[in-house]
Amino acid sequence: MLPLLVIGGSGPALAYRPFNGTDAAVAEPGVVELELGPIQYFEAGSTPVLFSPDAVFNYGVGERWEFVLQGRLAHELLPDSQGPNLVDNGVFLKGMLREGSLQDKSGPSIATEFGLLLPATRDDPGTGASLALIVSQRWQALTLHLNAEVAMTRQQHPDTAYSVIVEGPYSWPVRPVAEFFYERDFGGSEIGSGLVGALWQVNDNLAVDFALRGGWIDGVAFKEVRAGVTIGFGVFAARR
Repeated sequence: MLPLLVIGGSGPALAYRPFNGTDAAVAEPGVVELELGPIQYFEAGSTPVLFSPDAVFNYGVGERWEFVLQGRLAHELLPDSQGPNLVDNGVFLKGMLREGSLQDKSGPSIATEFGLLLPATRDDPGTGASLALIVSQRWQALTLHLNAEVAMTRQQHPDTAYSVIVEGPYSWPVRPVAEFFYERDFGGSEIGSGLVGALWQVNDNLAVDFALRGGWIDGVAFKEVRAGVTIGFGVFAARR
């Protein structure tokens, strides 16, 4: 059995494929963005898990705000598995505090995201909440995203999480990406990880991602393969 921090603990309340953290940008009013991971593989110790699907629904609800709904199905690949478990699901609002370089303006872009961590379908019936601050800055050579989050987990434990995302030149159709992530559940769990991958910006409405992630959770090494797409619908305006 995997620790709850991985399959149904606080989980990252943020979302920007293929990262745990996110960027200081929101969907335009009336625009839908779907972030989909059809099949993602995770293995910690001797426990392999498929997350299929991993989905995030973003909808621009007004100037500088978007509604976010997310969740994923965890399938443990073990003989005694009890079947799929809906985990890391939640509902959030994300809003711009300051428009900046990600919105083609000067200076850093600053956003906040807050909402509810909803119960898992089997192992984790509790409800939690989270609040995050996101700061992004784009230069010609790279883009940087800094995330800091505080939460009350579904087990009613205080939790903090931090993410640093680095992207290569935005003008490149395929750009390298990396992320360093750390989370501490003060109920006893701790996780740290690194991610490397690539983002292919096919057009304003479609992006494809692939990444490899590795790290440790409570002293146990884990590895993960992430791949997916981000699709825009409606009166679409480029988000990033």
